[in-house]
Amino acid sequence: MIDLEKLHEQQALFAFYARQLSYPEKIDYHPSVWAEALIAGHPAYPALQQYWEAMQTYSMEQIEEMYVQTFDFQKKTTLYMTYYQYEDSRERGSLLVRLKEAYELFGLEIEGTELSDYLPLMCEFLSAADWRGHEQEAANILGLMLAVMEDGTYRLQQALKEAASPYFHLINGLRDTFKACVIQEAQGT
Repeated sequence: MIDLEKLHEQQALFAFYARQLSYPEKIDYHPSVWAEALIAGHPAYPALQQYWEAMQTYSMEQIEEMYVQTFDFQKKTTLYMTYYQYEDSRERGSLLVRLKEAYELFGLEIEGTELSDYLPLMCEFLSAADWRGHEQEAANILGLMLAVMEDGTYRLQQALKEAASPYFHLINGLRDTFKACVIQEAQGT
């Protein structure tokens, strides 16, 4: 179950993920981006620090090339989260429609031709949507969205690990952020 308040507290961090998972721009690697995104005690901090330090060793041209080679030319590392489970099946189409309706319910429309399961778009939505006051609807919709993201990022994480990509650490941090937004059930004795 999603803790909507904790999810709301992570909105700035989801904006960071959206920027880092989009086509690289020089401004996205400025030290202020890192400073604004995270505090040292956050569960995602160790993974994101590894990612940030690794990315600082590359030139902008190298980052752009790595991004394209990683996310644009490899099916195993696609940023389309439902592709891993459904590829191009009818079930995927149905899920894409449900995700698009979720965006629209909170007043956000998808611009351009991106599909609703595009990970940077999903992170951008989580960073911008205001679900306070709509908790009942939000719990179901955001639960579905995070389930799609969790499933897709698990498979993406495995492929990035195999490729020894610095993006592996970014996805680890994203997954740690998901975990920070889940209501922890009391452990029985």
